[in-house]
Amino acid sequence: MEALDKKMIALNQQVATQEEGIRLAGQLLVDGGCVEPEYIDAMQARNQDVSVYMGNFIAIPHGTEDGMKYIKKTGISVVQVPMGVSWGNPDDNDDDKTVTVIFGIAGLNGEHLNLLSQIAIYCSDVANVAKLADAQSEDEIINLLKEVD
Repeated sequence: MEALDKKMIALNQQVATQEEGIRLAGQLLVDGGCVEPEYIDAMQARNQDVSVYMGNFIAIPHGTEDGMKYIKKTGISVVQVPMGVSWGNPDDNDDDKTVTVIFGIAGLNGEHLNLLSQIAIYCSDVANVAKLADAQSEDEIINLLKEVD
């Protein structure tokens, strides 16, 4: 998987809420020069419209159509949350949506659709998600995700 940079991986994070997880994933994209800070708001808005929870302990926050104007280059951030964060809707009493890996995605010219599908396919095997959640280094995460192409 291209566009993965060690500086855009945050290991062993403790995240209390979905919003905090999205902000962290988005800030890594900002710091990596992929997006303007306003893109983080577009990521939050997307999750409000349609949950970015994908099952198998992963969430893939990405911006709304409106937020595309804040993307400078395609990129992916990875936030590892070994203790997990609930991604359920408080109104639904849905506590079984726990996320241990958050992928922040920004894609120019529709490239995010390809990234989304690659990550979804890789993470459809929960064993792969467990490896990502247990990874001890940025290099280990990059090597695991190299299998995604």
